[in-house]
Amino acid sequence: MSRKDTLRALLTARDRQLPVGNSDAPPANVPPPKQHVRSGAVGAMGKSLGKIASAVEEARALVSSGTSVVELDPSLVDISFVSDRLDGSPDDHRALVESIRDHGQQIPILVRPHPSEAGRYQVAYGHRRLRAVTELGRKVRAIVKALSDAELVVAQGQENSARLDLSYIEKATFAVVLEDRGFDRGVIMAALSLEKTQLSRIISIGRAIPRPVVEAIGSAPKTGRPRWAALAELLEGHDWRRALVRLTGDDNFSKADSDTRFAIFDAAIRSKPAASLEAEHWSDPEGRQAAAIKRSTSKLTLVVNQKVAPDFGEFIVAELPDLYRRYAASKGTG
Repeated sequence: MSRKDTLRALLTARDRQLPVGNSDAPPANVPPPKQHVRSGAVGAMGKSLGKIASAVEEARALVSSGTSVVELDPSLVDISFVSDRLDGSPDDHRALVESIRDHGQQIPILVRPHPSEAGRYQVAYGHRRLRAVTELGRKVRAIVKALSDAELVVAQGQENSARLDLSYIEKATFAVVLEDRGFDRGVIMAALSLEKTQLSRIISIGRAIPRPVVEAIGSAPKTGRPRWAALAELLEGHDWRRALVRLTGDDNFSKADSDTRFAIFDAAIRSKPAASLEAEHWSDPEGRQAAAIKRSTSKLTLVVNQKVAPDFGEFIVAELPDLYRRYAASKGTG
């Protein structure tokens, strides 16, 4: 199913009333749906034109499905409960503001009635347009539709992934946040248009890269999966916090674009040895080295010498449940 069809299905699956105060009349400045050029032909005209054409087609499809466009006070519209963007270009924002100033908001945003605050709304997609019209002091043109949390994140993920070109790490971070909020992987797969194996890989990398590192680097739109995966491996056993503190105080890093910040951080990590201690050895009562203990910033490894203490490792594994209960009791966590 195409992204347009998926969103159309989300928005027309249930017959729901718009909130009181919303007009049911079709907007005068949204033309009726008509036949559009196929995506291949549009793509030949350039990536930017393709994005615009896709957005306009999608907006028309929503209107043609019977959904009205209304004008809302931006102060009544809250952002989505989950973010999928790391940063934004000031130049892109300024260009959007100027475009809306000169030509008006051509493409409505998608919102839902706020799930917990009467009279307010929550954005599914269109955060950049909302920010621009707020800056201009104008009302925001919006499609209002009752959506569940799952429907909202699918609409948000598909729209932003396709038209705003979410970078690899933004998709990974979005996937991790959704999973941590309790969404099942079927919903996340639909939101990001990923297959099961792809989703498992992207979540693995998203969890391996510490959030402070992601926020310091930014979206890095030109940096793909292989380089993020390689960095995830490098970070294991490294004192990345020290490197991050040093770099964030460096103007060359803070003023660089996101992809350059990735390259600088990657080089800094590669130039530093693993921040781990020498292995400690534990000896049995007879003085034989029965186990080695290795520590790093992210893990502790216990290596049992099977020649000295046969089956000792298996004994430890069997005792883990009881050991953990004792550990939890010592921490007061029950």
